[in-house]
Amino acid sequence: MKFDIAVIGSGPGGYVAAIRAAQLGKKVAIIEKADLGGVCLNWGCIPTKALLKSAQVFDYINHAADYGITVKEHKADFEGMVKRSRGVAEGMSKGIAFLMKKNKIEVIKGAAKLAGKGKISVTGEDGKAQIVEADHTILATGARSRELPNIKIDGKHVIGYREAMVLPKQPKEMIIIGSGAIGMEFAYFYASIGTKVTIVEFMSRILPIEDEEVSKAMAMVYKKRGIEILTESSVEKVDIKKDRCIVTVKTKTGEVTMESDIVLSAAGVQTNLENLGLEEMGIKTDKGKVIVDDFYRTSAPGVYAIGDIVPGPALAHVASAEGIICVEAICGHHPAPLNYGNIPGCTYTHPEVASVGYTEAQAKEKGYDIMVGKFPFSASGKASAGGHKDGFVKVIFDKKYGEWLGCHMVGEGVTDMIIEAVVARNLETTGLEILKSVHPHPTMSEAVMEAVAQAYGECIHL
Repeated sequence: MKFDIAVIGSGPGGYVAAIRAAQLGKKVAIIEKADLGGVCLNWGCIPTKALLKSAQVFDYINHAADYGITVKEHKADFEGMVKRSRGVAEGMSKGIAFLMKKNKIEVIKGAAKLAGKGKISVTGEDGKAQIVEADHTILATGARSRELPNIKIDGKHVIGYREAMVLPKQPKEMIIIGSGAIGMEFAYFYASIGTKVTIVEFMSRILPIEDEEVSKAMAMVYKKRGIEILTESSVEKVDIKKDRCIVTVKTKTGEVTMESDIVLSAAGVQTNLENLGLEEMGIKTDKGKVIVDDFYRTSAPGVYAIGDIVPGPALAHVASAEGIICVEAICGHHPAPLNYGNIPGCTYTHPEVASVGYTEAQAKEKGYDIMVGKFPFSASGKASAGGHKDGFVKVIFDKKYGEWLGCHMVGEGVTDMIIEAVVARNLETTGLEILKSVHPHPTMSEAVMEAVAQAYGECIHL
């Protein structure tokens, strides 16, 4: 059991790192105590998108008359939606198993712990431990739902995102703590199929890390959907009485008591650092994150860390990029460090939210003299034809050099559109170059060109 590289954790950071290492000719092992693909594939990104797609299809059917189609009888089959979501996740997990075999990567099942220089102790389900030796060990153990100190997750009444994907029956009422991507996506899913949803957000607006105009637009959309939003509020306690959640919420105007079937805690994630042997190996951590350099080396020689357990955005695509950079550096290549200022963020609500770079407020705080352009999808021919007129594209440029500082989108399919801004920023493309690049008509992507044109005072369709 001797390898060049061993990877602990098979999420989008771990399995990508393992495959890249195999491509570069290394003998690789991946150690996983649960399902291949990690949380993202089994209990995060993929199954939630399957649920959201079911909700979107149900939305379409509910508004079929808007498209000249008559649908007489229909209803949301909650159990069927959950079953489809699990099937999608299981299929993807099998795909990862195929990739492991294709790349001749040894898959070792069990819980891993660092056991000295170049050694890992792996304990299987039978309780027996074996030693795996590796010249290089990459930690990619990910994260789980963060439990608030005063809100105990019991898995039945007070739940995390994992339980929210496989509830035995659809709740009539749900209170969601937190309005980041996880909270907003589950709010859309459950509200769209008829659950009464209330969002409780500690900050002054929902989606607090997004541009303020994005937050305002999504608040309007959600309120139209009948979702109640309480900002500058916090859940103080949850009591369970007769199978109901009695929730005490501290609001701007005082305490209120609310009732629901389920309370979903979506207030961030907590890293999985326990029982890895970090202290014994002298690996430095800070605020629940492993400290690494630009190429993900920890303070212990031969040990690396990537993904949610290191500083930076806790996103699947970030973990994958970090895994590739880490492995290429190990193998003697010369990868460039990851530019964390050019990472796209996506929220798969309906409409979707996507962004990259500075918000307008951040650009001003940095001292830039800025040009801002905004184009609403209500003025887009493709959006009107598709019946998806909510939202906009907002762009922010440096007035002096035309540098693209930030891009923020709300609308149908914008999570696929944001890459134009990411690539352009990576290539240091100016606003004028985007403006003079002909965009196809009719498309949603035209809104990017129109927003840029608006920033430069050349917008045609506003």
